[in-house]
Amino acid sequence: MAEELVFYTNPMSRGRIVRWMLEEVGQPYATQVLDFASGLKSPAYLAINPMGKVPALVHGATVVTECAAICAYLADAFPQAGLAPPPGDHARGDYYRWLFFAAGPVEASVGDRALGVAPSPDQQRMVGYGSYAHVMDTLEQAVAGRQHLAGGRFSAADLYVGAHLIWGMGFGTIEKRPAFEAYVAPLKTRPAAIRAAEIDDALIAAAQKPA
Repeated sequence: MAEELVFYTNPMSRGRIVRWMLEEVGQPYATQVLDFASGLKSPAYLAINPMGKVPALVHGATVVTECAAICAYLADAFPQAGLAPPPGDHARGDYYRWLFFAAGPVEASVGDRALGVAPSPDQQRMVGYGSYAHVMDTLEQAVAGRQHLAGGRFSAADLYVGAHLIWGMGFGTIEKRPAFEAYVAPLKTRPAAIRAAEIDDALIAAAQKPA
């Protein structure tokens, strides 16, 4: 019997990225929706993720947290979905590079900018991302004129980078650039992306209905 996949999330969180990845993988999974008020800090969930953050994934005896790690794990756990270049393929380097560029410099620089934190030129040597402008310019170079970041086909790197761009441009935390908009346009139309958004949007709507 295959080990069960259990997905812990809230539909108004980064869990939406993992929902999209799960829909791309195409394997059955159970969803545990946690509320921000109490569910994330319950003893049962803190035993899974002591950070008290979502998302988290439990696959049999394996626990994975952090969106990029979950995406990478799922791609390797279910290679038949074709969501990562195979080990030994030269495109594996691009895949890791951009997946974790988004998890590191993009996430950190966008978060700091939203909080009004702007490292000085001297401080830029201390932070891994340098500056928000440098990160955006680097990301623009990566996606400009390209549909895929690794190996000429869609991968978890495209999903993760694309999710950051879609979310960031939608909420104004990432500036809209023509290269970004061109890159994410086909990603938004992927059937798995549409299914995932519909599932999470329905959960939000249900939670907002009067009791």
